[in-house]
Amino acid sequence: MKRSIRFLPPNKRQDLQQLVALIREHIKQVEMVILFGSYAKDKYVDYDQRIEFGTPTYYMSDYDLLILTRKDIGAVKFSLYSKIKNRFFEDKNRPFHTHPQFINYGIDDFNYALSKAHYFETEIKRDGIVLYDSGEYKLARRRKLDFTEIKERAQNYFEDKFTTAIDFLNGVNYYYGNGRYKMSSFHLHQSTENLLRTISLVYILYSPKNHDLDELIRGCKAYTTELCKAFPRNTPEEERLFDLLQRSYIESRYNPDFEITQDDICALVPKVERLKQIVEKVCRDRIAYYDSQIEK
Repeated sequence: MKRSIRFLPPNKRQDLQQLVALIREHIKQVEMVILFGSYAKDKYVDYDQRIEFGTPTYYMSDYDLLILTRKDIGAVKFSLYSKIKNRFFEDKNRPFHTHPQFINYGIDDFNYALSKAHYFETEIKRDGIVLYDSGEYKLARRRKLDFTEIKERAQNYFEDKFTTAIDFLNGVNYYYGNGRYKMSSFHLHQSTENLLRTISLVYILYSPKNHDLDELIRGCKAYTTELCKAFPRNTPEEERLFDLLQRSYIESRYNPDFEITQDDICALVPKVERLKQIVEKVCRDRIAYYDSQIEK
């Protein structure tokens, strides 16, 4: 694997060095840290702002970092990720500075995925750059990708997650009809979460176990910026509605003081319906791409 990031600007190299140091400080038994995605491929977008259908949107690539540990960290990983991010952003303008995104594998699990030619892991091995290596372990050799298998897995993921998202969306109408707006909002969140997971599962056959819609959208923007049309977040009202949807995963069930109105549900439903249309199109296009690779 590659080991040099000298092609990146000095400020990017400094960021990555700081992130590696923070990862090693907060996470035990780190064996490797690997940069993958757009920064590893030198195809990153530092900051791009444009107007689409009258709506200002922006996009910037994340630092995608794979953390290989002796064993999978488990559920505690998300609190550790949050601590690392908070430390990283202490002296930075958080909204406009490059964000890090982390995934974690136990080294044996990652090597097993490589041995089976799993798409996501194989792409990381092919294009990734090793930022830290303890020297204790070696990565398995990657196998040639089997696009027949990739298409089959992507199709299965699409049918499972997309159907689940529609089921939750149908549940919104049921609870709305009974005046239970909190439960409607929970189902809206779950529909949105499953739609976003559908994108990453179809594109890379992997989805982070995360309920944070903002984080999921950030990750999916690497595959399509169309998401901005569903959640533009360009006005205080758009931000308020997205915040309600984000909070509803926990607060709709456990916070008796959480308030969401009939009008709020009526404003959010068309957004999730629009997201459903976007997800269906981009995922069917991706599956068609796998088909084209099989024929070669």
